[in-house]
Amino acid sequence: MFVPLTYKSMLVEVNCQMTPFKPSVLLCGHTATLIDEKLYILDGYDIYGNQAVNQFFYLDVSVQFNTQELSWRDLSNNNKVPSHYFATSVNGGANNNTLFLFGGVTSDQTMASVYTFNPQNNLWDTPKIVGVNRKYELTGIINYEGKFYLWGGTTNGNDFANDMLILDTINFNWGKGSVVNAPIPRSNYGATLLSNNKIIYIGGVNENVQVDFKTLNINQGSALPLSEVYLYDTTNDSWNTQTTSGKIPSNRAGFSTILNGQRIIIYGGAFSNSNAEDTTALYVLDLTNYNWYVPKISGKIPNSRAFHKANVIGKYMVVSFGVGYDRTIESDILLLDISNNEEYIWTTNFDLSSPSHSSNNKTVIILGFLLGGVLLLVLLVGGFFVYKWNKNKKEQKVNYRNENYSNHGQEEIEISSEPTVSVISNSNNNHEQEVTSTSADNIRLSLQVFKDEILQALKQEISQDLKKEISQNLKNEILQAFREENIHITKNNERTE
Repeated sequence: MFVPLTYKSMLVEVNCQMTPFKPSVLLCGHTATLIDEKLYILDGYDIYGNQAVNQFFYLDVSVQFNTQELSWRDLSNNNKVPSHYFATSVNGGANNNTLFLFGGVTSDQTMASVYTFNPQNNLWDTPKIVGVNRKYELTGIINYEGKFYLWGGTTNGNDFANDMLILDTINFNWGKGSVVNAPIPRSNYGATLLSNNKIIYIGGVNENVQVDFKTLNINQGSALPLSEVYLYDTTNDSWNTQTTSGKIPSNRAGFSTILNGQRIIIYGGAFSNSNAEDTTALYVLDLTNYNWYVPKISGKIPNSRAFHKANVIGKYMVVSFGVGYDRTIESDILLLDISNNEEYIWTTNFDLSSPSHSSNNKTVIILGFLLGGVLLLVLLVGGFFVYKWNKNKKEQKVNYRNENYSNHGQEEIEISSEPTVSVISNSNNNHEQEVTSTSADNIRLSLQVFKDEILQALKQEISQDLKKEISQNLKNEILQAFREENIHITKNNERTE
């Protein structure tokens, strides 16, 4: 029986929702991609089986969960990507809802350099993008224009790179970035995109190393220091180096890096020359002064991990899989509450009140600002015209009285110009985590400016009206006095006669 492809994808989705799934092996070198409140985990390396794993599944983060009872949903039957590990992935495309996969280690020589996955229909595709060779052990970063930056990595077991490949995930073409002042070649570094459109690169290795997966010690070779970090400007295509200070972490590789406001949080990794002091798993780099420090942490502290992944989901740093922990004791998922910079908290409960799950609330807030702004605008404009209408009626009455007082048959015409009210529009091209908050601020700012303009116009009108009314009243008083004086003189003349 022929089954349409779209119907097949629907069957896969329904079946995976009905059948609970648990990954059977300890994964490292996998990819973890957040799209539409689903955390997609793809392939990886089985350290016990010493082979690549062909698994594809996701965790629904639109609902509350406890890390001891994870509800994974299996999509492996719909996975057309060859088994691999140490690839890199991002969420990109025209609508920012497509998984892009690049590189990876594989024994399948037919594996393409780039694959895409559409979560809307659960289908994989191989876009026809040629011109580059597959790399691995690198961290791909996508900017707000849909460009996928792929720096460094390894081309085979011995060759380390420091070139910058750039994949346009909207137009599907390749470009290359500058290597002038770029760091030395390396792989297994940490990287993340900053709010100023710069990518920060930290640590890594530039030689083959051997790692004890239990202690996370580097037994052969060494990792690179974290006393310097490297910044690539995606806008100007330029590199610069920044020296760090404070409690600098030990040399390490295979750690995770996330952005939390003006702070970089790194977690875990494989350490060089480890001891009780320098194997601290969690460090923070303050981007205002590039100072390293160890944050205050509470909750049950888990074992450190390496070659894992970390994603920011709501108020949590969500760590997935890796090596260095016992699966019979600890969950494959770790949650670190990073909502309070004064104290981070390890927890097992994923709370829906986190920022990423308030997207609907953010929408409501923006709509509230818009509706409130429109209402305020209507009230201000309506009040302005009501005021003008009352003022015009008052002017007509005053002019009528003036005609009765005037003995010269003259009409006084005054041409007044109404102030022009400017509506100021603020353009905001910032696409970071504070996008919703920034839009609301711009709405408030525009409404405030408009309100100020209206109020200023009203003040000017009222000031002019007061001046005119005082002047008119004075004129009326003079005319009245002059009239009374004429009447008095006339009466005196009549008496005299």
